[in-house]
Amino acid sequence: MQFEEFIERLPKISNLELLGQKAHYLMAPTERIEALNELDIEARKPRWAGVMSLFYPHKVSGETMLVLILRKTYKGVHSNQVGFPGGKAEDFDENIQETALRETEEEIGVDRTSIEVFKKLTKVYIPPSNFWVQPFIGIVRHTPKFVKEDSEVEAILEVPLAEFLSETSIISQTVDTSYGKMVDVPAFLLTEKVVWGATAMMLSEVKWALQQLA
Repeated sequence: MQFEEFIERLPKISNLELLGQKAHYLMAPTERIEALNELDIEARKPRWAGVMSLFYPHKVSGETMLVLILRKTYKGVHSNQVGFPGGKAEDFDENIQETALRETEEEIGVDRTSIEVFKKLTKVYIPPSNFWVQPFIGIVRHTPKFVKEDSEVEAILEVPLAEFLSETSIISQTVDTSYGKMVDVPAFLLTEKVVWGATAMMLSEVKWALQQLA
């Protein structure tokens, strides 16, 4: 889809009633669903993070693109995984949307003032790191000049919207999970990278929401 058509349709999303957890569970393994249902999340006093599902026009073709990041390899639960730009909330952030905007700018170099936020999506809880993650859908009306934060970001991934929305982007993958065993999980295959876990769950709601604009 060309970006001009995309931004003409996107305002419809502001009043869209979200699918929420139903969308998340489409891309969650049974083990994760069972674990979440057994947790008293608020008793664990989770921290908060904000992330951005950011769309923009391809510089040459004008096609709508989605940006994701590949995280660095490190000693942590999200090492070498694909995710949205974003990160943890700080005390100086006015709200969680400001967190998502600030962290997006820090991680991929997109000026936060150029990002238009269209929709607050459904939050996702991540048990291994004890975070609530709040995603947003936003756009940049020009092709950004990405600058990755080398300490945290291994690569910036530019995903065509058509590839993301295609049914062939959904696969099954065996991964080593935080539950201590290899598990077959639903995942997205985007730019030849496997995207699973909380990011896939959030992407599922993004995909569903965009499909309603057709």
